Amino acid sequence: MANTATLTLPTAESAIALAGPHEENLKLLARQTGATLVLRGQDLLISGTEKAVDLCRQLVSALEPLWSTPQGVTSTDILTAKQALSTQRTEELTTLYRDAIARTRRGEVIRAKTFRQRQYIEALRSRDLIFCVGPAGTGKTFLAAMVAVQALMNNEYERLILTRPAVEAGERLGFLPGDLQQKVNPYLRPLYDALHELLDPEKIPSLMERGIIEVAPLAYMRGRTLNNAFVILDEAQNTTPAQMKMVLTRLGFGSRMAVTGDVTQTDLGQNQQSGLAIAQKILAGVEGIAFCQLTKADVVRHPLVQRIVAAYEKYEA
Repeated sequence: MANTATLTLPTAESAIALAGPHEENLKLLARQTGATLVLRGQDLLISGTEKAVDLCRQLVSALEPLWSTPQGVTSTDILTAKQALSTQRTEELTTLYRDAIARTRRGEVIRAKTFRQRQYIEALRSRDLIFCVGPAGTGKTFLAAMVAVQALMNNEYERLILTRPAVEAGERLGFLPGDLQQKVNPYLRPLYDALHELLDPEKIPSLMERGIIEVAPLAYMRGRTLNNAFVILDEAQNTTPAQMKMVLTRLGFGSRMAVTGDVTQTDLGQNQQSGLAIAQKILAGVEGIAFCQLTKADVVRHPLVQRIVAAYEKYEA
């Protein structure tokens, strides 16, 4: 005999937040618990086996800090809450929800959505050199940029430097129109996008003119010592071992560096080793360096991205 339970949500807004667009969250909750969910106004009807109904009630309860606020609930939040319940980490889950990094210009709260993302953020706040490796959509660069901009705004650093290798610079960059900055902008666009989430776009050119924020290709780092700066090296899988050693040895006093990349997505030529992969082997165990590994479970983009990453991993295994 099927068990049934009814949860009455406090407001229509909270019901909408829990259900998600096109009730996608309810469908995911059903898949994760085995229960059947039907939302009628503010009443959530749950039916199924006693175990399924109980698990679903616990999941909805664990997610309350999100559906009861304008933050809303994402598919990643549901999966993380399920993991917390199955591993008795519900207290950590509460901390995860409360630990906001910053708010975007639109008022949206930026926070870790998974336990591994939270470990990454803690490393970004406490270590001088952080490597973060993982697939697309896991927030590697975005979270680093959020922590860095917040630290810059709190006057913890004098400069924010964002850099990445332009792997086609030797062959095709010269054919693009414009000056050098215009030529490299397409490569650096993801970094600009992250800045625009927190900073007024009208203020960014002024900060760049004054050297407080610098967005530049990796070649610009040679011969420099980067003091009192928060440095983010993005797309690090496209560095050569020599380039990686060069940028790591630029780290100066009072500085912090985050190195992000996906070793499965290198654009280097055949038979060229990735500087990121080599650095992981050479620097493993070196005191003061944090290594963070994100996986497909940490993807926070469209839910389809998780399934795409999983399909490619299965194909390439």
